[in-house]
Amino acid sequence: MVSVTGTNGKTTVTRLIAHLFAAAGLKVGMTNTDGVWVDGHQIDSGDCSGPKSARNVLGHPDTEAAVLETARGGILREGLGFDRCQVAVVTNIGAGDHLGMNYIDTVEGLAEVKSVIVQNVAPTGFAVLNAADPMTLGMVPLCPGSVILFAADGQHPALVAHRAQGGRSVFVEGGDIVAVEGSARARLALREVPLTRNGTISFQVENTLAAVAAAWGCGLHFDAVRSGLASFVNDTQNAPGRFNVMDYRGATVIADYGHNADAMRALVSAVDAMPAQRRSVVISAAGDRRDEDIRDQTRILGAAFDTVWLYQDAAQRGRADGEVIALLREGLAGATRTREVEEIRGEFVAIDRALAALQPGDLCLVLVDQVEEALAHLHQRIAEASLRPA
Repeated sequence: MVSVTGTNGKTTVTRLIAHLFAAAGLKVGMTNTDGVWVDGHQIDSGDCSGPKSARNVLGHPDTEAAVLETARGGILREGLGFDRCQVAVVTNIGAGDHLGMNYIDTVEGLAEVKSVIVQNVAPTGFAVLNAADPMTLGMVPLCPGSVILFAADGQHPALVAHRAQGGRSVFVEGGDIVAVEGSARARLALREVPLTRNGTISFQVENTLAAVAAAWGCGLHFDAVRSGLASFVNDTQNAPGRFNVMDYRGATVIADYGHNADAMRALVSAVDAMPAQRRSVVISAAGDRRDEDIRDQTRILGAAFDTVWLYQDAAQRGRADGEVIALLREGLAGATRTREVEEIRGEFVAIDRALAALQPGDLCLVLVDQVEEALAHLHQRIAEASLRPA
């Protein structure tokens, strides 16, 4: 059984690990923020990253391997829903998210909550930890079992020291994913991993490293991992709202559920690696985040996009009418690239306005709020556009 937590990448890593197990022939029970699946059949929907959903999967008679997204909120409410896990994955802590909620005001406090899964690794199990993230790396002493460290940079000092002590590590070297333990070494070309777009999407590379390490910690054969990675397609079915790339009349449209500053930085890095004439972004923000967290998102985007479409989303989460958009606009003050800002009421209206403005060769990042509904809307508009003459 694998438990996955962190600030960003949790759902993608959870889905990818589950896919690796399924590709190896196992019946997989999976929980995440999109629902619950057992052996490929969805048995629940909505945010199912808490202990109740975990118990439902672990108690299901068809579950042979379980992969559980384990969110902060569920841990604080009622714990984990399990006693021990074979592998605990912490993707990152970074600058954090949901700070100021449930009396968790600092990244140190957030890391303490998320480290609970590491403390509950079985003595024969593994914690998979991001060596490049200081808060995550600090969880090493908390693990009752062994530790697998991952990072894109194979020369990161923590990885080097861990390898020297005989520990397992997963990293990138010469365009390959490399897994090392002592003198044993396995390699997999990043060009064979569609999720990473030939290794150009750095945050997807990190997500892949975490999944590979988790599969290794569960004893999955590396040939099965190689096959599973090659067959995982990052589309709206496999990973809805997780960097889904689409074509709209010759323009590139990317749908993503990123909703904090670290996610914005990762997304900007990813789109910078993709060619585009003009770049636009459609964004709102969750009203239950701190003022500075909302402003930070557009501060980052303002350096990377020509046009920003601000929309007021479906749930303001305690904010007054227009307050979130005002904070987002404040974040764009002094933007080095953004020259055009539009304020729109309604997510789908904003998407339509952004699509209508696209020209062949442009790129538009759509930060979705209502993930399932927004993706369906995008697919409908793309289908309609394909029927119109060029």
